[in-house]
Amino acid sequence: DTPRNAPRSLDLDLLLYGRRRLTLHALTLPHPRMHERAFVLLPLAEIAPGCIIPGHGTALECLKLCADQTLQRLPESRPSPAPSALLLQSAG
Repeated sequence: DTPRNAPRSLDLDLLLYGRRRLTLHALTLPHPRMHERAFVLLPLAEIAPGCIIPGHGTALECLKLCADQTLQRLPESRPSPAPSALLLQSAG
């Protein structure tokens, strides 16, 4: 058993599984705080604004309740060229 919020190699949160609600020792669905976190809701609302978060409403409705949270979009990065493209560029 790892202490809560301890450093770990991978932190993977399961947010939703359809409209299923589940409470087990190691798993709660939907994620118990996802409806309070703009950093979770904004991307969800962008791809599925009508997505229902059981017990809380739609992703977009929940996001509106997080208006006091500040998010900053990172600049888009260009994908690195494939290694073969680098070879072609340096040979030319």
